Amino acid sequence: MVPKNPRSPSSGAMNGSCCELEDGFPAVQLFGQGVSYTYDDVILLPGYIDFPADAVDLSTRLSRRRPLAIPCVASPMDTVSEAAMSVAMAALGGAAIVHCNNAPDSQVAIVRAAKARRIPFATDPIFLSPSDSVSDFGPAAYAIVTESGTSKSRVVGVVAKSDWDGLANRNTLVSEYMRHAPVSAPASYDFEKVASFLAGGGLEYAPLVAEDGEVVDLVTKEDVERIKGFPRLGVPSLGADGRFVVGAAIGTRETDKERLEHLVKAGTNVVVVDSSQGNSIYQIEMIKYAKSMYPELDVIGGNVVTVAQAQNLIKVGADGLRVGMGSGSICTTQEVCAVGRGQATAVYKVSSFAKEHDVPVIADGGISNSGHIVKALTLGASTVMMGSFLAGSSEAPGVYEYLNGHRVKKYRGMGSLEAMTKGSDARYLGDTLKLKVAQGVVGAVADKGSILKFIPYTMQAVKQGFQDLGASSLQSAHDLLHSEVLRLEVRTGAAQVEGGVHGLVSFEKKFF
Repeated sequence: MVPKNPRSPSSGAMNGSCCELEDGFPAVQLFGQGVSYTYDDVILLPGYIDFPADAVDLSTRLSRRRPLAIPCVASPMDTVSEAAMSVAMAALGGAAIVHCNNAPDSQVAIVRAAKARRIPFATDPIFLSPSDSVSDFGPAAYAIVTESGTSKSRVVGVVAKSDWDGLANRNTLVSEYMRHAPVSAPASYDFEKVASFLAGGGLEYAPLVAEDGEVVDLVTKEDVERIKGFPRLGVPSLGADGRFVVGAAIGTRETDKERLEHLVKAGTNVVVVDSSQGNSIYQIEMIKYAKSMYPELDVIGGNVVTVAQAQNLIKVGADGLRVGMGSGSICTTQEVCAVGRGQATAVYKVSSFAKEHDVPVIADGGISNSGHIVKALTLGASTVMMGSFLAGSSEAPGVYEYLNGHRVKKYRGMGSLEAMTKGSDARYLGDTLKLKVAQGVVGAVADKGSILKFIPYTMQAVKQGFQDLGASSLQSAHDLLHSEVLRLEVRTGAAQVEGGVHGLVSFEKKFF
């Protein structure tokens, strides 16, 4: 459906033509036709360029009081956001929201682990005592030996997997082949300081120790060299405490109030009330409770796709909104429940309303390429939340497997039956139901390497998209949208095919 344009243009005046021509339609007209559009349905028309792409400023806000250097947020899914993802996203200038599909103490431990680090990698270190013997070393290259075999005692040595592999007798005590205790580095060191620490001492590795003496991780020379091979890190996301910004999700059950308390004590910077349909009495009451108990904590509500939904959550104090229902690659909500909205329409409608209340919007779902990010941000979102886009990366939870010759990691929707068995059914208001109906699937995503590499390249592509629009920042893109200078059109199916790679016998798509 292509709307008629009532504006009176003057573009035909240059050649004396009596015909008045106009390019595209303003968003208010395009999205006012009662049609639910996805990102691929619409195309943004180019503007005037008078600045280089590197001059584009992508700084933004996650919520009312939480600034970010890049508009990227990792989704609170158990196959996406845990400690490694949180640390890497914060190091790049974005943020991750740690999922709540686990026991409260497990989620708090993930948040603490992320908050304890200042370099863009995180592992789950193995701790041994000198009197232990190792039956299965696992995938780690090193294990840390402490007096008690826990993170809360003094480091006495390090065991290398290569040394363990060479043992004739695997029952040998750790004390007999461990390497002597290396010099420790403060866990508060950022990447540059850690790199200098290792290089200055000629060290192959060093334990990272927090101020309270707890051993946080082990950083190696190989880790440093690997990170140096990635694009330069941007401005990190840091809280008032000088540590990485880490978000966390909570549900709407009464027990989530206790979970919230522990997360706040752990240093969580922002909380997301995680529901597939956020316009409920349960979420409204949880937002009220969180804001009354922790007024300095930013609380993000959602998910919503309509102005009416957004209005109810903003009214009770939501500091941000997640927008999207059924648009994720592993989500089947629209198919199963016949409820939702096309993501482009949802982002535009909700963000236009939220803008009047100074509430940032997170476009959640439907992001599969940099062009989708450009569209989401231009249509009013302040950030984009990504699941499948980040799944399969080395920072995502899980182990790599091989499927039909491809290296993959599991990726599942929080509405899948598999995830629901761990507690995510509460997100769909189904934890008290006798019969569970899935609103998501379990799948696999190809190995994408580290987000420390592909997110910077993705952000460069977004900058180039903004340059083509004539927008030098997110704010200027939003100004173009609401001043009706920005124009859009609907693409036919043939136009969408034409806009992609086509007409080739074979091709290899590489983005960097």
